[in-house]
Amino acid sequence: MLVRARTVPCLKSSTEKVMANNNARFRELIDPASKSEILTNIATHYGISPEAAFDEVTADNAEHLLDYMVEPMRGATSVLMQAHGLRGF
Repeated sequence: MLVRARTVPCLKSSTEKVMANNNARFRELIDPASKSEILTNIATHYGISPEAAFDEVTADNAEHLLDYMVEPMRGATSVLMQAHGLRGF
């Protein structure tokens, strides 16, 4: 008798999708100037355009937004996330 393997989504994949959703939610909650400053910070750190940074942090496999950032912007963004009721580390 053959037993079919159950397909169970991997935890990392589920976690990544949650992070992408949290990143998108935060982006919707903040003002355009803050959004631009955060994306510019990420873009500068990685040597990419702000548009490419946006694509990265909103992709299905995105990490937590703060994982893309360096201080002092990382700490400021964490405080802003917490002020909006989101986990900011």
